[in-house]
Amino acid sequence: MNNIDYQHLTLGEIVAQDFRTATLFKQAGIDFCCGGKKTLQQACSEKEIDASILIHELTVLEQDPQNHAHNFKDWDLGFLSDYIVNIHHKYVLKMLPELVFYTQKIAQAHGEHHPELVEVAELFNKINTELLQHLKNEEDVLFPAIKQAITAHSTDTKKVIESEIHRMNGEHEFAGGAMDKINQITKGYKLPNDACNTYSVTFKLLEQFEDDLHIHVHLENNILFPKALKL
Repeated sequence: MNNIDYQHLTLGEIVAQDFRTATLFKQAGIDFCCGGKKTLQQACSEKEIDASILIHELTVLEQDPQNHAHNFKDWDLGFLSDYIVNIHHKYVLKMLPELVFYTQKIAQAHGEHHPELVEVAELFNKINTELLQHLKNEEDVLFPAIKQAITAHSTDTKKVIESEIHRMNGEHEFAGGAMDKINQITKGYKLPNDACNTYSVTFKLLEQFEDDLHIHVHLENNILFPKALKL
């Protein structure tokens, strides 16, 4: 990756080339998963960030040979689908009931003085409902169709892939937007002075969940889905 024109690449393309760049985008508050189709210049303009500073940081990172990140963009689509299920789907299914419980608990205990927690609990309950069905559809319909299309090119399979990906993109937008809203109203998961241990644990788990969701959606929106549509 030499002499890269970062300014005009999309965020998804940059992270797909070198997954380490995801950390830089997170630090800058730039959405590289659902917003992965935006160019770096567009994203920086929206956030009022000096693009030249971020480009410099990306260039320095590019010149560092110590890159042990997975090269997801070169993986077989069937293998990538299995990875998403075994790593990200399992994590989401484990964390959803825990976070529904914790967000409701702190809303009940602290909602009087921190009404934003009631909204957090409501938003996460919607995320829970959406993602449970979303993951099931991916595992039962989309991913099997992608694996089938790798070996057998059928018109019906292609139609399934196209319609499912269109729907999945919309569901990603909802889940990503809801987590962005939670991040916003909690001021980046900032704890108030009267936060108890449960309050602290809940915010830490929410932040970890958001980080995982960004990676999860990036792998699908920016790598798996575009390549599946070309099968």
